[in-house]
Amino acid sequence: MFLHQDLTERIIRCYYNVYNGLGYGFLEKVYENALLIELRNAGLTAVNQFPIKVYYQESEVGSYYADILVENTVILELKAGELEETILNHELQLTNYLKATNYEVGLLLLFGIKPQVKRKIFSNDIK
Repeated sequence: MFLHQDLTERIIRCYYNVYNGLGYGFLEKVYENALLIELRNAGLTAVNQFPIKVYYQESEVGSYYADILVENTVILELKAGELEETILNHELQLTNYLKATNYEVGLLLLFGIKPQVKRKIFSNDIK
């Protein structure tokens, strides 16, 4: 069993509902807006463009925005288009979001020609 498995399964169902409804070819923001609607319709709390601050030696050195944070537990990173050659870069980006926060689970949701989901876990035990 995966960490937060019940929640991530609900999120993935919402992702497939959006993918099946819209298909391939829209901009990432369209998928983000549609996924927010789907998540909220499923009874989940979802916040888009969630700020993440990065610290080095107790000094803030940068900030990012995660696409969506669900139930204050799972970070979602959405990508649109054909990204086969850059999936690893997006997985590393999501892992860095997890490293910079107290969140342990992230999902990379790819809206390409074929739908793809990548689950990332970065345990608080090693932070």
